[in-house]
Amino acid sequence: MIMLRDEFDSPGAALRAPVRRRGIVSWYLFDWATQPVATLITTFVISVFFEGVVADRAGYTPAEAQSAWAWTLAAAGVVIAIFSPALGSIADAAGRRKPWVVAFSIPLVVGCLMIWLAVPGEPSAVTVLLLGVFLAVIGAEFAQVFTNAMMPTLVSSDRMGRLSGSGWAMGYLGGTVSLLILLALFVPYQDDGDTLFGLAPLLGSSEETYEGVRATGLLSIAWFLLFAPPLLLFTPDVPRVMGIGRAVRSGLASLRDTIGNARRHRTAFRFLIAHMIYADGLAGLFSVGAIYASGTFDWGSGEALIFGLIVVVAAVPGAFFGGKLDDRLGSKAIIVGSLVLLFVASVAALSVTDNRVLFFIPVDPPMVDDGMFASMSERLYLIIGAVIGIVSGPLQAASRTMIVKLAPPGHTAQFFGLFALSGKLTTFIAAAAIAALTAISDSQRIGISILLVFFIAGLILMRGVRAPRG
Repeated sequence: MIMLRDEFDSPGAALRAPVRRRGIVSWYLFDWATQPVATLITTFVISVFFEGVVADRAGYTPAEAQSAWAWTLAAAGVVIAIFSPALGSIADAAGRRKPWVVAFSIPLVVGCLMIWLAVPGEPSAVTVLLLGVFLAVIGAEFAQVFTNAMMPTLVSSDRMGRLSGSGWAMGYLGGTVSLLILLALFVPYQDDGDTLFGLAPLLGSSEETYEGVRATGLLSIAWFLLFAPPLLLFTPDVPRVMGIGRAVRSGLASLRDTIGNARRHRTAFRFLIAHMIYADGLAGLFSVGAIYASGTFDWGSGEALIFGLIVVVAAVPGAFFGGKLDDRLGSKAIIVGSLVLLFVASVAALSVTDNRVLFFIPVDPPMVDDGMFASMSERLYLIIGAVIGIVSGPLQAASRTMIVKLAPPGHTAQFFGLFALSGKLTTFIAAAAIAALTAISDSQRIGISILLVFFIAGLILMRGVRAPRG
């Protein structure tokens, strides 16, 4: 396990009573429990399955499939952006966070079930799969607003970076293990229909119905139901303050006051705007990175799974050690450094095609008989993906720590609602820009190049953010 030492058990580690180690670990496990939605569904497995199988059988071109996927994530982002601040404000007024976590677990589970039900070739497959992705994403994101808001009651501010970084690391580790399970037990990859690890797929290896890949939905449900309950059982919650009716009125009034007096929280709102921009760039990169590779190198689900495994394995130490550096150097330094490295890695990714690397250097294209990742361009893309994984963990963890430090006392859930809004509001713009540019140019490469603008703009805005160290 990560960060299981007794440093969290010392007096003063929480705002109220010292939090036991099992409460901290249970909080970590919620990141672990929800990670398959990000790793398996929106990034590496279902995204490729949608483009290469479900949308293809429905008559979509690769560019049209990428556009449909991007529009679905954009719609989820709009819903999250609209409702997160209000829900966070209501939760601050009501007190307790856990009932909200339970409520938003329902669409998460239903959405994952719909992914299992999306059989390629059936008339409703595209609609069922995209609606399932939409529900799973909003369920996971809304639930995380309220688990994030628990952070100030768990540790003192000088441990916040490690708490956030270790949580992200635990999440990425959960993504790694769930990917390994999918590769070992469900997804047929070898010519004889066995999995990558030489086992017969548990649900069969049909290339007509793809039970092994669709099992991603079932595995995500089982994963969540197994690892989410410890948070509800062992992590302390804020006491109930008022009933839901009063909480709605009080929370919405508080949100209006916060937004109406934004100048009192100038630094926090400047950071939220910066985060709004660079987080959308990162989300866009993760959401279409595997699809881009699938179209460029003609990867199937097996290659995409291994690529995802490399990225999430690299992200684990990045998030963990990035959290420690956060406590030493400050959240702003980690965010700025991560954005610089992410921009460089993204340019490098765009420089790779099937027959060129670094834009101009010709290489032999992948050949069917060469084996997995045999070409130089594919290998370079794997290395770039690992770098992106290493950098993304500290960036996300430090961003979460930053908003905890900047939120006014008593408004933590409200500001995490605004934080969720800032992470999703322009996702519509980023996803729409990717979809529009891809459709206009009929080029996946041109479509995702717009993400570089988001990283540059985020860096510029971060220059004016003055963040407290403690």
